[in-house]
Amino acid sequence: MENYSTYLPWIVMAVNGLVAGWIASMVLGGRGGFIRDIFIGIIGAFVGGALVQAGLLKLPFLYDWPWLHLIAVSTIGALIIIVIGRIVGR
Repeated sequence: MENYSTYLPWIVMAVNGLVAGWIASMVLGGRGGFIRDIFIGIIGAFVGGALVQAGLLKLPFLYDWPWLHLIAVSTIGALIIIVIGRIVGR
């Protein structure tokens, strides 16, 4: 019998990435679909997490809701990724 708890962080990261990528694409008018939203959201989670670790991004009003805090940080990172991608793509 498999231990499903080893897969849980990956599932949480994928769901968080999907939500963050979807929100970012709605804010910036994206077009790309489900896979792109997950991809951008997961990369955005890493970028947002790096900004938090560096002290450049602080969301003190969301610490009471950890899920909302994770999604907000990931969405901000995804927005940054999309904007940089659009600048480089020109």
